Amino acid sequence: MRRIVIGVLLFLASGLLWSPLAGASAPGTGTLARQEATDAGFVDIVEVTGLLDPVLADLMSRSIAEAEASGAIAIVFRVDSSAAVLPEEDLVALGQEILDAGVPVSFWVGQAGARVERQVAQLALLGDDLGISTGSRFGNLGTLLFAEEDLAGDDTALLVDRTLGQDELVEAGLAREANVIVEHLIDLEGFQVEVVEDEEGSPVTEPRTQTRFQELPLGQQLFHTVASPPVAYLLLLIALGLLVFELYTAGIGIAGVVGAVCLILASYGLDVLPARWWAVGLLLLSAFGFAVNAQTAGLARVWTGVAVVALVLGSLFLYDEPGVSLPWITLLVGVVLMVIAMVSGMPSMVRTRFSTPTIGREWMIGEMGEAVESVSPDGVVRIREALWRARTNRATPIAQGDRVRVVAIEGLTLEVEPEEGAARDYRERRTTPE
Repeated sequence: MRRIVIGVLLFLASGLLWSPLAGASAPGTGTLARQEATDAGFVDIVEVTGLLDPVLADLMSRSIAEAEASGAIAIVFRVDSSAAVLPEEDLVALGQEILDAGVPVSFWVGQAGARVERQVAQLALLGDDLGISTGSRFGNLGTLLFAEEDLAGDDTALLVDRTLGQDELVEAGLAREANVIVEHLIDLEGFQVEVVEDEEGSPVTEPRTQTRFQELPLGQQLFHTVASPPVAYLLLLIALGLLVFELYTAGIGIAGVVGAVCLILASYGLDVLPARWWAVGLLLLSAFGFAVNAQTAGLARVWTGVAVVALVLGSLFLYDEPGVSLPWITLLVGVVLMVIAMVSGMPSMVRTRFSTPTIGREWMIGEMGEAVESVSPDGVVRIREALWRARTNRATPIAQGDRVRVVAIEGLTLEVEPEEGAARDYRERRTTPE
């Protein structure tokens, strides 16, 4: 797997400590400045945000090896992660790589407001250096996977079941203050800076040591995104909704293809995440219930209630691990939109799909069918294997299972009459000559 180096050779700190490297070079000294910076070495910076999954773990492991091989001064992991979704043995192996690294490994909790907890916080404590930005929180270690002497020694007790902010962490001697990553880098051993004058003659601090930012390649970024709790959940709901719709269409359409792709991606995400498979089963049961609802077009049937209850319970209990949960807004949007689409929209879409011949729908007048439920005066009928809302235009109600004849169409509602024994239509009486 190839590493993407995004070519960041300078920092823009908006008035903090130093300005862009090239802007301070005097005319004619650009080549010399670049050579001096190269001689001052470089630092690798790696983004570790979101849940620590196999994709991010592979990036961290690979980055350490590459930093060792290329002779980096240090490797810095910018972390903002509340939990890991890795097997314990993989976490221990990654922690051992950090301990055994032949290059200094540093962690920076940032940007401002970041949170690093549980297994990811333990990995950060294994590093040679820890910095934290303002407003960020660190701790809540949970069950320790590593020896206390490899973490924070006796100070580990401060972090086992709670998080600390910047001031508390610095006061305890567990981290140093670094509100922006520039501050964190400047305090690294071997990181070189110099003070030069800008065009106005004011002193400006510039780095001589180069920095190389690394991030996930596009393909791996896709799988990392899919393995986030809200994305995997929403992809599953989209897949189920599209596949239910595809059941009532002829052939394989766009909805089926998109639904299949979403299902594959959702399956990967749920396999990585600590998903309760019985909760996934409830979501599948919900889709089945909604499919029955679309088939019968009944809004108050038993299967409709089963589908809604299964959807809510499956959504609420989908994930089973601290730090891995659905945001309430995602849960609310998923449940509400799924219910609206399946209970209200799906029957209409199915009827519309089956009611679109090449030229009009007049061909249906005179067609024979069967009452799926009693039509008295409204109900549901089946015409050529398609379900329709129907009403009788006669005084005689139509019982479930009786044969019916289509006599008129109003929008998506059919006017029907019983095959035999229909009362005479008042409209026919009115047009009968005396």
